[in-house]
Amino acid sequence: MGVIAEDERALCKLLGSPVLPLLSKKGDITIGGAFSVYTQTPKSSPSLTETPEPLICSSFREFQFAQTMMFAIEEINNSSSLLPNVSVGYKIFDSCGSTLPSTRAAMGLINGQEKTFEKTCTGQSTVHAIVGASKSSSTIVLSQIAGIFQIPVISHFSTCACLSNRKEHPSFFRTIPSDYYQSRALAQLVKYFGWTWVGAVRSDNDYGNNGMATFIEAATKEGICVEYSEAISGSSLYEQVERVVRVIKTGTAKVLVAFLDSDGMDILLEEALRQNLTGLQWVGSESWITAHHLATMKYSGILYGSIGFAIKKAKIAGFQDPQNHILKEFWEETFGCSFQSSLQETKQCSGSERLRDIKNPFTDVSELRISNNVYKAVYAVAHAMHSMLKCGENSGAVNASCTLKSILQPKEVVKHIQDVNFSLKSGEKVYFDERGDPAATYQLVNWQRNPAGDIVFVVVGSYDASLQSGKEFTMNGLNVTWATESFERPVSVCSESCPSGFRQAMIKGKPICCFSCITCAAGEISNSTTDTAKCSPCPLGYWSNEDHNKCVPKVLEFLSYEETMGTLLTAFSLFGAGLTLVLLFLPLAILLDFVLCSLTFIGRPTVWSCMLRHVAFGIAFALCISCILTKTITVVIAFKARTPGNRVPQCLASHQRMGVVGGTFLQVLVCVAWLAQAPPFPHKNTIYALERIILECNLGSSIGFWVVLGYIGLLAVLCLILAFLARKLPDNFNEAKFITFSMLIFSAVWVTFIPAYVSSPGKFTVAVEIFAILASSFGLLFCIFAPKCYILLLKPERNTKNHIMGRDLQKNN
Repeated sequence: MGVIAEDERALCKLLGSPVLPLLSKKGDITIGGAFSVYTQTPKSSPSLTETPEPLICSSFREFQFAQTMMFAIEEINNSSSLLPNVSVGYKIFDSCGSTLPSTRAAMGLINGQEKTFEKTCTGQSTVHAIVGASKSSSTIVLSQIAGIFQIPVISHFSTCACLSNRKEHPSFFRTIPSDYYQSRALAQLVKYFGWTWVGAVRSDNDYGNNGMATFIEAATKEGICVEYSEAISGSSLYEQVERVVRVIKTGTAKVLVAFLDSDGMDILLEEALRQNLTGLQWVGSESWITAHHLATMKYSGILYGSIGFAIKKAKIAGFQDPQNHILKEFWEETFGCSFQSSLQETKQCSGSERLRDIKNPFTDVSELRISNNVYKAVYAVAHAMHSMLKCGENSGAVNASCTLKSILQPKEVVKHIQDVNFSLKSGEKVYFDERGDPAATYQLVNWQRNPAGDIVFVVVGSYDASLQSGKEFTMNGLNVTWATESFERPVSVCSESCPSGFRQAMIKGKPICCFSCITCAAGEISNSTTDTAKCSPCPLGYWSNEDHNKCVPKVLEFLSYEETMGTLLTAFSLFGAGLTLVLLFLPLAILLDFVLCSLTFIGRPTVWSCMLRHVAFGIAFALCISCILTKTITVVIAFKARTPGNRVPQCLASHQRMGVVGGTFLQVLVCVAWLAQAPPFPHKNTIYALERIILECNLGSSIGFWVVLGYIGLLAVLCLILAFLARKLPDNFNEAKFITFSMLIFSAVWVTFIPAYVSSPGKFTVAVEIFAILASSFGLLFCIFAPKCYILLLKPERNTKNHIMGRDLQKNN
């Protein structure tokens, strides 16, 4: 192995004399083992004023793991196909479930059993690979020390994702999946059952802290909130554990995710019993979810109904009762007896006790989970060695003498372990990825009672990280037993789901799982109980109902004859038309068309009504104003003659007709061009009002509409100017003054119309246009034709040629 550097030599001196292996056997190849065969037990609680007493390793914990390793090695030694003619030995050290003993075990495995460190710590490593340790913190220390010498370490129970870092742990492998997958599996499990508000407790070590951090990260992405996250360590003070249980008990979460190792779980449960902590649904990690020493009546009131992911159980053929020569302590603890006859309090062991009559975690081989990982680790080393020790590519056997002459380089062992790919007798495949991790598969187990009333671990689902995203987690259809009194699935949420028609609204200072429910905005719905912060918008043409749980067709809005506004405008139009019919002659006939064209603006828009309303409006107005303009020109020419006795030229009447036709013809050309290029058409306006659809006539071409309107305005302005020039005509013929007034009203109406038309919404745009048509029509009717009706009906004596020419006044004089 080479000379150990000064830092490592200093470490040797710091650790003191190395411990001897707990179990050992010589062989051509030696596999080291580091297991927590015993657990550490402090004599008393730590004190800040006194020196802590040394920790004592007592009470069996992982004896079965050591027994499994020895059984696997014996199987390999008896195999004729795997490492034939090569003996495999072992050296098993007790890591005692703590970092410092793990460090001593690592140094003992690497440096051998020198009694003094005065000599140089040199020489070949005593082992070619190490299996262990169980706790992540202990394994990190073991891997870091062994990694300096590139000695491979294969852990059977250390799940911290930090161990997958090849830069820090270049020679580390494991036969148990990384917590990178378990933590995400737990998050998916919690989401699957609809628990969005959970509590969390973890071991205050590498295993618990890293695992819980990954779980919280994954849970947050799944929309799950953690109410609290507390930590417990094997050396936690009583006050700290008491506070943690009090936090759990006073929390509102009904589900507790416990990412604890066995030591932390033991401490937590003792205090939970004292405070009578019940009614919680426990979600456990693989370290305790299948721990038989917890599945007792003592803890059943707390843990009954627990659910969590566990390593797949397996059976190892031929692995039965433990058999080796140093089982004295194991025997005494198992049967509660002593081989020392002097002890009066304890019965004496006879040696005839039967292990088959005892049911405890050390003798139960019906559900081997972690022990199977030890079995796989030993076989992985054996297959790697088998690959290294082959003398020839086609050699059918291994020649130990030819291959064991040279030193086995640790980096070569690491390389061959990385490349192993084999199947056990059970058919299970064993291989490692580039990070030294195995395939991540779990069984979902649930704590239920069998007919005898005992707690059993029932497999109710599985998780396989190699499957397509979203399909890793599956349930097998079996019923799950819950921890609630009603045995129904517990509900653990911060806020109840919002009913239909509502959405979530964040509460300032609270997690995202705590929210209030507010009504969906107009035009949006939620048609079921939802946990979303957004409502669904209704499709085009639909709007939300009053309860905001259904989209209904939008109301179609247009100016109809049935509504009050349409009825009033129609009545005014018909009244004007009727009044015009009473006094019908050519200008009034034209004005009649003018008034009636407003009716085309009322009703549901169609292709023909849209084209008719604007064309009829433009041509009728142009015809009417052309008539008035021609009449005004005629009046001006007639009364501007030099000699009063001169006759009006005979061609003046034909000029009038030409003026009317010419003025109207230009408007007709504009309308024809408008209809030919971009005619008006029906349009559903969904922009102005989101809750309804406004049926309106799109102008098609805004330029065409404003040209038509502008031409009418031009005629009106010319008429106004000419009428203003004729304002000083004799009072007997004061028609020019009436035309002036009518044109002032007409112009005022249409100047006001423009901003009102542009700014009026929906059907009010049509109403404004109809109002402008009727207002200007009544203005012309009353200003021009009302005086005529007055003379015709009330002053007929004035309706004579002499009166108009002023001759009656001359006679009177």
